[in-house]
Amino acid sequence: MNKKEIEVVLAPEVAFDNQLLEQELLKSAALQPEAVKFIHRIKRSIDARGRSVLLRVRADLYLDNPPADILSPVYTYPDVSNAQKVIIVGAGPAGLFAALRCIELGLKPVVLERGKDVRSRRRDLAAINKEHVVNPDSNYCFGEGGAGTYSDGKLYTRSKKRGDVQRVLQIFVQHGATPDILFDAHPHIGTNKLPKIIETLREAVRESGGEVHFDKRVTDFIVTQGEMRGVVTQDGQEYTGEGVILATGHSARDIFELLHHKGITIEAKPFAMGVRVEHQQQLIDSIQYKCDDRGLYLPASSYALVQQTYYKNKQRGIFSFCMCPGGFIVPSATAPGEVVVNGMSPSRRDSKFANSGIVVAIELEDMEVARYGALAGLRMQQALEQKACAIAGGTQVAPAQLLQDFTRGKVGGELLETSYQPGLAAVDMNELFSDDMAYRLREGFKAFGGKMRGYLTNNAQIVGVESRTSSPVRIPRDRDTLEHVQIKNLYPCGEGAGYAGGIVSAAMDGERCAEMLAAKVKRVL
Repeated sequence: MNKKEIEVVLAPEVAFDNQLLEQELLKSAALQPEAVKFIHRIKRSIDARGRSVLLRVRADLYLDNPPADILSPVYTYPDVSNAQKVIIVGAGPAGLFAALRCIELGLKPVVLERGKDVRSRRRDLAAINKEHVVNPDSNYCFGEGGAGTYSDGKLYTRSKKRGDVQRVLQIFVQHGATPDILFDAHPHIGTNKLPKIIETLREAVRESGGEVHFDKRVTDFIVTQGEMRGVVTQDGQEYTGEGVILATGHSARDIFELLHHKGITIEAKPFAMGVRVEHQQQLIDSIQYKCDDRGLYLPASSYALVQQTYYKNKQRGIFSFCMCPGGFIVPSATAPGEVVVNGMSPSRRDSKFANSGIVVAIELEDMEVARYGALAGLRMQQALEQKACAIAGGTQVAPAQLLQDFTRGKVGGELLETSYQPGLAAVDMNELFSDDMAYRLREGFKAFGGKMRGYLTNNAQIVGVESRTSSPVRIPRDRDTLEHVQIKNLYPCGEGAGYAGGIVSAAMDGERCAEMLAAKVKRVL
């Protein structure tokens, strides 16, 4: 293939302007525009190591027609109206991508979502923000698109061995996402644009003969002779099929309880809990970009931090999680009487606030496994969330404290302006956490202050609690077939089952489960 591989280092105003970028790529390759058939942009990443912030762009310039797989492919979905049915529980990224993959493989997906469609869901989000009313079936975690719809919308993942990351991004582009996500080092859609894309994905399922049903919370499983035949929803309706892909997300506690109650094997697994820390975005920009004003072209800056801590000779990591530049803190409780916070960003990341989860690793030995068994981590989550609610007044008002005051054990500082709509209550956050967690959080923040000068300040505050980082339960499955280790035709999937950690990894896991189920159906036939 006749092509030139090019890498250029450019100023932000050039790298983010498609016309100027192409001019620079041609100039670097010493080629005239008419000599190039196609420019394939591979990667664009920010380099803030020097005195000024630059961007590195890699691209291939094809002098002949490029291979077909380089051009943005269009995925087609056949009519599966009369095909064999597959039941998919959950319409998050794992469930939706599993549904589309089932269609490609000739199966009819029947998607059951406990929450509402993405538009109707907004009213329940308004209710939790403004009226402190939590709808257990429709909130920031439950509803069409899952927790990812109203989250930061980050699309990068470390789990590239689990599937085809580029394919997932291409499907997002085909259904409305900006093509920039195909080559940005840290692709991001944004919570304002994700709902429309989710709707388009859903309609693609329906247009091909698949089904998507809302307000269909699963309350029972239909199991016969060790095989999953289907599910029962809260209205008493039964849905049966060739298999069940269980893609319920990391907060579907009733599903974990149901599995446990029915004697279907689940396991406690490590996860992490802590707080959200909120700074002014301008402060984070000044630290990361080494300038007072990032200008018109640079995106809001982010950070990633990690530190090992020791308490009574036990080592645990503390790390940043789901950092949301130019974003908002949102209430993510899924039941009354608990306070949970998460972060999200719009596509422009233009809020004046930056927030990030700062969480402590929770290992099995930190949980009461002897008392609660497989639900030990879940019980630990619940206890902290309920305590956060009680200590802050019993509504969706969240407990908070100035950052430096927290590390010094000082109480009484007046809280700052916040992006968290339900409001904050000033408390001693050291009283909220166990002694070991509080100590590790304090030590972690002190270490982060050394790594990012200016980070540890009372011009920032911590908000609690960040407890839904990942599922506290794993639903074990066969490594090769992806079926549950005990129940045949049950495919535990995505974040809720403990096999993903974000939108892209969940989508890839959904596709893999669909492929394994389809392969089994074809073998049986």
